[in-house]
Amino acid sequence: MTGRIGNTRADFPADFLFGAATSAYQIEGHAFGGAGPCQWDSFAATPGNVVRGEDGARACDHYHRYPEDLDLVKEGGFDCYRFSTSWARILPDGRGTPNAAGLDFYDRLTDALLERGLKPCVTLYHWELPSALRDMGGWQNRDIAGWFADFAQIVMGRIGDRMYSAATINEPWCIAWLGHFSGDHAPGLRDIRATARALHHVLLAHGRAVETMRAMGIGNLGAVCNFEHVLPAGPTDADAAAADRYDAIFNRFFLSGMFHRRYPDQVLAGIGPYLPRGWQDDFVTIGAPVDWVGLNYYTCKRIAQAPGPWPALTEVPGALPKTAMGWEIHPEGLRYFLNRVRDEFTGDLPLFVTENGMAGDDAIRAGRVDDAARVAYLDAHLGAVRQAIAQGVPVRGYFVWSLLDNYEWALGYDKRFGLVHVDFETLQRVPKASYHALKQALQRSAAQDVKVT
Repeated sequence: MTGRIGNTRADFPADFLFGAATSAYQIEGHAFGGAGPCQWDSFAATPGNVVRGEDGARACDHYHRYPEDLDLVKEGGFDCYRFSTSWARILPDGRGTPNAAGLDFYDRLTDALLERGLKPCVTLYHWELPSALRDMGGWQNRDIAGWFADFAQIVMGRIGDRMYSAATINEPWCIAWLGHFSGDHAPGLRDIRATARALHHVLLAHGRAVETMRAMGIGNLGAVCNFEHVLPAGPTDADAAAADRYDAIFNRFFLSGMFHRRYPDQVLAGIGPYLPRGWQDDFVTIGAPVDWVGLNYYTCKRIAQAPGPWPALTEVPGALPKTAMGWEIHPEGLRYFLNRVRDEFTGDLPLFVTENGMAGDDAIRAGRVDDAARVAYLDAHLGAVRQAIAQGVPVRGYFVWSLLDNYEWALGYDKRFGLVHVDFETLQRVPKASYHALKQALQRSAAQDVKVT
């Protein structure tokens, strides 16, 4: 085994939670169990959108192999498992009669987690919008807030009584911006009007789902947003202003809506004319109180001014070491954001690092995957979490992305984020050096075992 993680369980508060994270479309196998078509199926079937036109039809076949995968979570020493539910699996047409096999799957999954002593942490939506709802405008249609609230009620009516925590929507920025502005993700649009509506409606759907689950008596509800540490590419005022615009779009927009009930001026300057009529009246719903906030963090970005219409910015490569995604490794950004989110938005509200990890050029050699770079990455970022805790930030847990190598959206199966290597031909699972290093770091002392029980 290559490398070790120096930040161990003993260095964190006794009640600090460690988990591994996945998402439905990326691992389950969307062709199984009566799932309906989703926007990623058609996006992948369109030439040029996804590497080799790959989709999530089989993925890791977690639908059938979940006991084996949950054994890996348990054996790795984790406390929690963060998974998502597939809207198209549970409601193949997006609305109407649920698919019994879909609900049964998440019921079995939940019970299997509890049997292993793991805390189930559900995220309701991780991007697999049913095609039938996409045909009706998807995130551009205000009605999606009600559709999503109905979905939340159906899912949580079945498994909500056994969840440790529940989050609404994973990474709203990716849904709205990558899906509707840059076109890199499904549904593949490049339209500022569509983007403005998606930005607003994803928040409205979040608020409606929170209200629905509260009314059902379900607690420990959270929001999960992604963050990138934004740095001006150069010393000019123009680059500083461009970096501030990027920061407003990526890092401030969603939490500003939820906690301050307003949108940043730098974003309104671009999308304001295209927002739906009466959008200002929705902040009471958007600001529905949550019990915690999750931060997904991977990298920093260097931003420069660029010609053209709003937002008039571009990314510039930096000099730090990079992951297989080309993302700079910048653990200081995680400590920075944990402090910043606490100071600017959440105050004493518990924070969780709900995703953190890296893609590597991982290959099996002599039956092993020696991913030393990932071991170092995780250790550095766990160190950043410890620093934030020492600075008084109420960080309550840390989830690695991801348990398994999986379907990496528009990048197909090329990029490997997993602690466990997956052969996508045979589906064989091989824990990597990072898995073993984390397992060792998460071991409990006899005194800790007494506290837990």
